[in-house]
This record gives sequence, C-alpha cells and structure tokens, in this order.
Amino acid sequence: MKHFRITLLVFSIIFMTACKNDNKDSKVEETEDVEIKKTVEENVEIKKITMSLDPKSDSEVSGSVTFTEENGEVKMVAEMTGLSEGEHAIHIHQKADCSSPDGKSTGGHWNPTAQPHGKWGDATGYHKGDIGNFMVGADGIGNVEFATSEWCIGCGDDTKDILGKAIIVHQGVDDFTSQPSGAAGSRISCGGIIE
Repeated sequence: MKHFRITLLVFSIIFMTACKNDNKDSKVEETEDVEIKKTVEENVEIKKITMSLDPKSDSEVSGSVTFTEENGEVKMVAEMTGLSEGEHAIHIHQKADCSSPDGKSTGGHWNPTAQPHGKWGDATGYHKGDIGNFMVGADGIGNVEFATSEWCIGCGDDTKDILGKAIIVHQGVDDFTSQPSGAAGSRISCGGIIE
C-alpha cells in the first residue's frame, strides 16, 4: 500500500510538471503572436494633424478638427461649440490663411480638379472641399465625421493633398447647386490645415 502511494505521488508530480510546461509553451506562443501583430502595425504609416477652429464674422464658434491618414484613407473628426441651432455647412477652402475677420482670406472652396460645386460624390461633379452639411442641437454643439480616399496629408499630389488648405464652418446650409459655393452664408469659424 505504501508503494502504491509513492507511485501515485510520483505520477501526480510528473503530471503537474507536464501541465506547467504546456502552459509555459502556450504563453510563449501567445507572446510571439502579440509581437508579430505589433510589428505589422508598426509598419503602417499613420499621419495625424489636429488644428483649432477660431471664431470669424463676430461669431462665438470654436472647436478643433483632427485629420488622420491610415491605409490610404483620411478621416476627419470635427468638434465645435457656439453654433446656432439648425443645419450648417463645412468645407475645405483653398488657403490656410484665417487672418481676415470674415474668413475670406482662405479663398474659395478647394477645387483642384476644376469641377462644378455639388454634393460630395455627385456624378455631375463636386469640389474636393465639398464636405457637406451637419445638424446642431439647442446646445450649440456640432460634430462631423467624414472619411475619404480622395484626400491625403502631405503626399504632394495637388489633386489630393489637404495641407495648406483651411476648414471653414458656415452660418448657413449648402444647397449643393448654387455656383461656385452652395450659398452657405457667412464664414463663422476657420482653421488652417498646417503641420
């Protein structure tokens, strides 16, 4: 009986040791998988620019815009406060010059492909800066998210590169038909897209 207990004890120790080694091996494999994923992610180039929006035309509209480029797509996230309730337009304009009190120092809509003004994606044409309209509640807060592969950050392609341009928030609504600007009204907030 004593011999049986010793044999049972030896088998138990061997079994527990084998289980611990299996766990160590699986942890090593998991760690290796994580390292491989991190390496792959490190090879993806991500470009990011965050800029502020400043009030124009005697408004109180301010905020920030972040552009992030990853895998050939640029995502824009804009957050604004001080807006009047209702619908407003937001566009990319030609120059990152927000020096004038009315925001007109930015020039017209960014239109590097010489298309008519219109709603983004319209078959009859649209400017690369024709982002569109967004709604604002009674709290005066506006948020816009937009993504496209038709923009880039600092790529040097004049038909895609948004560096050196400006974001303009308008008091009114873009009607998508009036030429060349959509009759969106005053420029109430401005931010230059610069590094």
